[in-house]
Amino acid sequence: MNLYKSLSGLAVSAVLVSTNAYAGQITLNSDQSDPVPKKAMEEMIADFQKQHPDITVKWNNFDHEGYKAAVRNFLTADAPDVMAWYAGNRMEPFVKAGMFEDVSDIWAANGLDEQLKSAAPSMTIDGKKWGVPYTYYQWGIYYRKDIFAIQGITPPKTWAELLAACEKLNKAGITPFTIGTKALWPTAGWFDYLDLRVNGYDFHMQLTSGKVPYTDPRVKAVFEKWAELVKPGYFLNNHAALDWQDAMPQFVQGKAAMYLMGNFAVATMKIGGLKDEQIGFLQFPEITPGLPSAEEAPTDTFHIPAKAKNKADAKVFLAYLATPEAQSKINATLGQLPINNKATKPSDPILDQGFTMLSNAKALSQFYDRDAQADMAKAGMEGFQEFMVKPDKIDQILARLDKVRQRVYK
Repeated sequence: MNLYKSLSGLAVSAVLVSTNAYAGQITLNSDQSDPVPKKAMEEMIADFQKQHPDITVKWNNFDHEGYKAAVRNFLTADAPDVMAWYAGNRMEPFVKAGMFEDVSDIWAANGLDEQLKSAAPSMTIDGKKWGVPYTYYQWGIYYRKDIFAIQGITPPKTWAELLAACEKLNKAGITPFTIGTKALWPTAGWFDYLDLRVNGYDFHMQLTSGKVPYTDPRVKAVFEKWAELVKPGYFLNNHAALDWQDAMPQFVQGKAAMYLMGNFAVATMKIGGLKDEQIGFLQFPEITPGLPSAEEAPTDTFHIPAKAKNKADAKVFLAYLATPEAQSKINATLGQLPINNKATKPSDPILDQGFTMLSNAKALSQFYDRDAQADMAKAGMEGFQEFMVKPDKIDQILARLDKVRQRVYK
């Protein structure tokens, strides 16, 4: 049975026979206040209402900070029928508090465990699904194809190959990696990928949810791998004084050859003057052989609050949002990636690579400052930046981070 079709029919009959004043209308709360996401939402809601003229969507659109401040209030007081949020550990507190509705039936009826399989682990808690993901974007290593060609470097697939590439670039007077860590969060991309490649997704999720001490030897092993890049000077000097955009000219000018970053950085590369044929993308290399590949892919989601008034029509909306057609269109407008692996593949070659990589990933992490509690994320990223400046202070940094973990997750 296809729940998208069957619930649509149920919703129509509910409007005809029910005295429920809420049948036929859903309230949707989200924070798509920027112009492009706002346009994507407007188009998606219009398309949904064309297919479901019996359901009216009342959309309350907030600015980002206002939304984060209000979300717990409206979940406990005047809950909408559908709300925007995030996957993984960011949704866990609301699930544990009984504020989100179990939507496993939508997944089962529409084959979403297969179609949305890369995001399934980050939508699952206690064996149940708690929302529907609709967009994400890839992280990975962007590199200068022309510089690699001149230096005779093949895009590395393993850690040993990456170290060899860095050594070759360094000897040629080219900084292997540009980075700006003034805003701290670019360090989190490095920590996440190294932990995912050294220890795997399950361990990383346990760590970011406060269940593993930062003094655990497996965490130290992550920093020891990181040190193999930091100590030889494979990162841009003075990175702690630079924002991520400030580090981009080094890449554009060919003074640095690689940048670990999210796909949003490509537009900045092109604005700087790089051509499509100069920009390459590679998956973060393997470190622990045979470890299932998890990727960094911040994922946006929609959920049904437990106190929603019209859950039947809300489920119709979520089922629609999960379809390949809806995800193809909304992400074409967003310039991001559909999660449904049956969706239309992007025409942009780097997005196409990202779509294939993420669709085949075993699991997705959300990014350190989404997966960890806010206070832990702040302390963690401060520690990551300090490590990149003073790599010999691993033990002191990890001990300090674990004190924060014990306080935050008590």
